[in-house]
Amino acid sequence: MELLNTLWHSTGLAHFEWGQVIMMLIGLGLLYLAIVKKFEPLLLLPIGFGALLTNIPLAGFSEVGGLLHYIYYVGIDTGVFPLLIFMGVGAMTDFGALIANPKMLLLGAAAQFGIFTTLFGAIALNVIPGIEFSLQDAAAIAIIGGADGPTAIFLASKLAPELLGAIAVAAYSYMALVPIIQPPIMRALTTEQERKVQMTQLRHVTKTEKVTFPLAVLLMTILFLPAATPLVGMFCLGNLMRESGVVERLNSTAQNELINMVTIFLGLGVGSKLSSDKFLNVETIGILALGAVAFSIGTATGILMAKVMNRFSKDPINPLIGAAGVSAVPMAARVANKLGLEANPHNFLLMHAMGPNVAGVLGSAVAAGVLLALVGQ
Repeated sequence: MELLNTLWHSTGLAHFEWGQVIMMLIGLGLLYLAIVKKFEPLLLLPIGFGALLTNIPLAGFSEVGGLLHYIYYVGIDTGVFPLLIFMGVGAMTDFGALIANPKMLLLGAAAQFGIFTTLFGAIALNVIPGIEFSLQDAAAIAIIGGADGPTAIFLASKLAPELLGAIAVAAYSYMALVPIIQPPIMRALTTEQERKVQMTQLRHVTKTEKVTFPLAVLLMTILFLPAATPLVGMFCLGNLMRESGVVERLNSTAQNELINMVTIFLGLGVGSKLSSDKFLNVETIGILALGAVAFSIGTATGILMAKVMNRFSKDPINPLIGAAGVSAVPMAARVANKLGLEANPHNFLLMHAMGPNVAGVLGSAVAAGVLLALVGQ
């Protein structure tokens, strides 16, 4: 009998708690979104599987000595993984559309308005019993509005590591849901006539301009916002490797092998924070709600800024491209292009939308730097 009792207590069935069961179901839900719905599968699949692993009783994956513990400590707690992801994204990004039309920087900046609005919204939620967000917590939550997963993880690891799981899941979930969330907002804020606006062809951008651009961006960041240089610096390094044309092997590695490996570990590390004691609380619901608000406001302000610019611009600007100011590259640009084609079959907005889209990547990094400089300890 004692042997049977010992065997029973060595099984997972004897130690499962309801919270662990719920979190494993959430992990399975993320896997469903990744595999069946194909929503941001590169991140949601390892995050969902990491959630399964970290909630296995007795396995110790996330405890000291466990694999997920060291993955999190080495890559996320230090901020290394998000920075390497940013380098890979820089290596895959073509700034030609933004260089050809620098005014699109304003749309990338306008779309970050949701971040700073949500900062105050997070503080306001403290009136709800069970929610106690500090200013650092609020800043980490607000960055979800930039629709930039690596930036959200980087800032959360610095300001609110205990909220990282909920913030990362919210950020990547809303990035994955861009084709569902943005179109209703875009249609509500634009008329049929505005969606039909055709923009003039972009000018040719020289190699010299493309090589100079990341260096100029880095210099400006060094001079005016050094707190943002970790993210912006790695992004510019990746982009310089792409545009210089002299390090094809490094550029290829940054775009492929390196970013793929880091993405696996980043997802598992984030999944390790989806334990029941950290995730199943009223604060998580507040984070998910605020993330949706931040993303919606960022989309709306980008569109409204584009409408203002169209009124005063010599060349026509389709307001739809303002929604691409959030940094979900290239999904937000594709959504703008799709709605433009629905209104006018000859209206190809993809390249025009890539301008504010890549500006949004820089904008979210700058916003993170501002928040880190203002509220970082």
